[in-house]
Amino acid sequence: MAELNGLELDPQIAADLPGWSDILAYLTEPRRPFVVNVLRAADAAGRPAVQPRCGVGGHEPMLALLRALEPAGPDILSVTIDSHTRLRNFATARDLMRDSPADLNGYPLIAHGWQRGRELGEAVAVPLEVRHGSPDGRDLFAVTLAAGITSFEGGGIGYNLPYSKNVPLAHSLRAWQQVDALCGTLAASGLVIDRELFGTLTAVLVPPSVSLAMTLLEGVAAAREGVSCLSIAYPQGGEVHQDVAALRSVRTLARRYLGTAVEVYPVLHEFMGVFPATPEFAALLILHGGLTARLGGATKVINKTVQEAYGIPDAEANAHGLRTAALGASHLLDFVRIDEDRAAEEQHWIEREVAEIIEPVLATGDLFDSIDSAFRAGRLDIPFSASIHARSQVIPRRDRTGAVRYGDSGDLPFSGAVLRRQADLLREPPGTRPRTRIEAATADIHYFLDKESASLPDRSRYAPSSPSPDRGSE
Repeated sequence: MAELNGLELDPQIAADLPGWSDILAYLTEPRRPFVVNVLRAADAAGRPAVQPRCGVGGHEPMLALLRALEPAGPDILSVTIDSHTRLRNFATARDLMRDSPADLNGYPLIAHGWQRGRELGEAVAVPLEVRHGSPDGRDLFAVTLAAGITSFEGGGIGYNLPYSKNVPLAHSLRAWQQVDALCGTLAASGLVIDRELFGTLTAVLVPPSVSLAMTLLEGVAAAREGVSCLSIAYPQGGEVHQDVAALRSVRTLARRYLGTAVEVYPVLHEFMGVFPATPEFAALLILHGGLTARLGGATKVINKTVQEAYGIPDAEANAHGLRTAALGASHLLDFVRIDEDRAAEEQHWIEREVAEIIEPVLATGDLFDSIDSAFRAGRLDIPFSASIHARSQVIPRRDRTGAVRYGDSGDLPFSGAVLRRQADLLREPPGTRPRTRIEAATADIHYFLDKESASLPDRSRYAPSSPSPDRGSE
């Protein structure tokens, strides 16, 4: 293995990198936009920054996509990485980049190289973030730094268990420890790299306390390595009081477990489940996400698009989604109010659940060993995981308000009070037809499809039942 300031790298990738002094010189150029500065400004203004997802395989199309999105007013732009690079299949990514880049589901930054990465950053005025999904992001992080990109998403839990079948937690946690240690080295010299933690996890009915517990454990590990800026991402569930409470909990929990030396910013990922197909309802859900982000005090919102139900959106739809989310997050909707007592109660219980999940892990020995053993025992768990290293015994359910609860909490170490509350919230009224677990899960996953059907008018009643008669000259 080769090294870059303690970051163990593939020798071939390391050989292609510029020297460390060149990387530092490029990062410290006066014109370099840093994501942390955008986050600070958004926090001070009380208006969430808005960021779209975007990533295509070819270099020129990626440049064109970034340039097409910039006029829509993003605060940050994404470089979403392809799945081959995420899983370290670098040769496959390189071959596809050369022969059929349109077949890639993201931008293969390592295959394109750091020089082209710099071209991406120089093509637009706003800073970039690399988003990927790799359980071992060390090589990608090295190229990201060389490209001058100042935000890097991921962590040893959130970028392993939702995506990979058989990557041991011990490996992913140690790999991300090296990423965080290098961020700590840079922070000590005044170069603050934003580290976003992917609390979205599997993105399907994730209970808030599971999302926040995983990111806080990753955050504790990162803070111990000197990381000074953490964005803690939470996936919109769809019930506004619960979502607002979860976002507000981020700051309280960060003060409790991370201290004051780390800047912590709550991030909302707009709804990532089964998306409505009609443009009108999809746009309403995007607007709702922006509003939820502002009500919850989020610093940033990652927007969705009206083409979400059909696949990867085009630039026009992405720009529309960006503007719609920004409108929802704007002060134009200051008149919208929620039941603050209800949100406060949700926040109290979310914070209690998170404490019951993570405090036993933080109380024993080596943090990474404790995380690993807790997942083995089911004391840590995430629903619907792709990995053999998570039990996935947690079964989420929506209650009658749409909030995500624990239908089965598996072996999570919850108190009797938490378990009783969950059971009470999920208790069906007398006479309700019993449903199987599959029926209930399907209905909960399709939550917004059902709302779409109930909310939109039946357009068939406006269609003529038979051809209109010929009215001649009328």
